[in-house]
Amino acid sequence: MVLFVNKTKDIRDKSVRFTKPKMLVLAICALVSFASFIGNASANSRIKDIAAFEGVRDNILIGYGLVVGLKGTGDSLDSMAFTKESLTSMLERLGVNVRDGKVDTDNVAAVMVTATLPAFSRQGNRIDVTVSAMGDADSLLGGTLLVTPLMGADGEVYAVAQGQVAVGGFEAKGQAQTITKGVPTSGRIANGAIIEREIPFSLQQMDSLKLSLRNPDFTTSSRVAEAINAFLGTTSAKALDPATIDMSIPEKYRSNVVNLMTDIEQLRVEPDQLAKVVIDEQSGIIVIGQNVRIDDVAIAQGNLTIKVTETPQVSQPAPFSQTGETTTVPRTDIQVDEGADKKLNVVQGGVNLQELVDGLNSLGVGPRDMISILQSIKSAGALQADIQVM
Repeated sequence: MVLFVNKTKDIRDKSVRFTKPKMLVLAICALVSFASFIGNASANSRIKDIAAFEGVRDNILIGYGLVVGLKGTGDSLDSMAFTKESLTSMLERLGVNVRDGKVDTDNVAAVMVTATLPAFSRQGNRIDVTVSAMGDADSLLGGTLLVTPLMGADGEVYAVAQGQVAVGGFEAKGQAQTITKGVPTSGRIANGAIIEREIPFSLQQMDSLKLSLRNPDFTTSSRVAEAINAFLGTTSAKALDPATIDMSIPEKYRSNVVNLMTDIEQLRVEPDQLAKVVIDEQSGIIVIGQNVRIDDVAIAQGNLTIKVTETPQVSQPAPFSQTGETTTVPRTDIQVDEGADKKLNVVQGGVNLQELVDGLNSLGVGPRDMISILQSIKSAGALQADIQVM
């Protein structure tokens, strides 16, 4: 609610004087309008949360190395040839010749080292690495990763890792029992790798930006372009497809593209959702989208259950009897449940998500039966949504 007051009039004029009750009503209306505005704004999502700028991305690094210092929980060199060869090659590079002798130790383990190189990482910065055993090592607890180059998909070395491996799990063995907690053959080194090579990428030399939606949708893509154009006051943004929005950099942002990206990230857009039901048959998980609707449909659920119980009894002659023999007499009890207490329920058309869930729960069925019911409703043409089975 907006109130315009003529500034040329004296505030003491009766024509613009407000009594306390009127001022209270106006204040309440203003608060209600403000709360409604805040509620609508909070229902929307920032562009930062639903889209990413093309080119601003992470890169995956991988390397092969050795973990030493294990307390008898490393690889068996007799059966792990790659561990023995790696240890021998490493010692030779350090000036130790072990080719003619026998190397027999269980304190070394061959590992794969993985890391993620964030966007705009600079030389000298540190990143976390994950260390995972490759051979038959029992645990990496207490081990130290030796110098390991980490390469990208192009084969170039971008970081070098080394450090103490932190393992969250453990394993304790005895003659009759073994206790294992977590995964002792995998660990992590916080800030364990130093970046040696940067990935060249300059924002200032770009003439346009592209935004990529994390959940592609035609409506959402169009709304993002409209929100950007409304903020900039131009028509520089346009939706190319359900996942991509192309935007020309305005002249006033040419010298500072970072400010443009910051301003666009904070714009709020209401993303549209496809009516979809996602079903995971292995775990029995059902996820129903907000826009799922159904037409009038009658649902009945019941199972034919046959329970067969065998309780054999032993029949034997009387004590000191000269005739008869001990024998087993079968006793079988069969119970049939035809689901006579199950009733036919009617689910009204146009119901929302909560009403749909309440209607299915009223039938007293579990997740497995709900999956069959939803698929049957879809087959009947009453479910206005897409069913995705994982």
